[in-house]
Amino acid sequence: MNRHLHTETHLVSRVGWLRAAVLGANDGLISTASLIVGVAAATPNKEAILVAGLAGLVAGAMAMAAGEYVSVSSQSDTEAADLARETAEQLADPVAELAELAGIYRERGLDAALAEEVAKQLTAHGALAAHLRDELGMSEHTMARPIQAALASAITFSAGAAIPVVVAMAAPLQYASWAVAGGSVIALAMLGMLAAKAGGANLVRSTLRVTFWGAMAMAVTAGVGAIFGTAV
Repeated sequence: MNRHLHTETHLVSRVGWLRAAVLGANDGLISTASLIVGVAAATPNKEAILVAGLAGLVAGAMAMAAGEYVSVSSQSDTEAADLARETAEQLADPVAELAELAGIYRERGLDAALAEEVAKQLTAHGALAAHLRDELGMSEHTMARPIQAALASAITFSAGAAIPVVVAMAAPLQYASWAVAGGSVIALAMLGMLAAKAGGANLVRSTLRVTFWGAMAMAVTAGVGAIFGTAV
């Protein structure tokens, strides 16, 4: 008899790096474009505009990497503490831990006999893994990875920030604000589509959400720049 293995690709395995990557690219694009548009609205000096854009790119990438590393490391520390506590509980009282696992399965709808049998078999297969998954909701797909998150954020922030910088360099000074704003809105729409595709989300909703809020941020910054530029 032929047996066919049923393989599935679940998008949840991408959640760790995808969140950091989308956040990095979106933040890099919006913050740098907003900075350039604001400076361009305040002063007709292309050198100042480019210096501001490059400074925003470098500083933002470093800040994103550091922020992601620190925040995700905090999550990793909490997971490590839970892992150590659960390991100690398994060693101290395996009978109570088995009963606890059976209780979890009863709460999920299994009858008492089946819940106990499932708990016994999963405990024999890997007690700690069963408790981490079914008691604490921890899995290899969602475990914190600080270095991966930091690198993804820094790289994607730089990639997103480079778009408005390049557009500002290429555009004539008098059209710099409009060129950066227009190019950034197009890039935001593309980012929304890529994020939706990678995460299996609704294409239209994701694209509109990213584009709308990015455009709003640039509009507000341009307004502030124009106000201060006029005041000067």
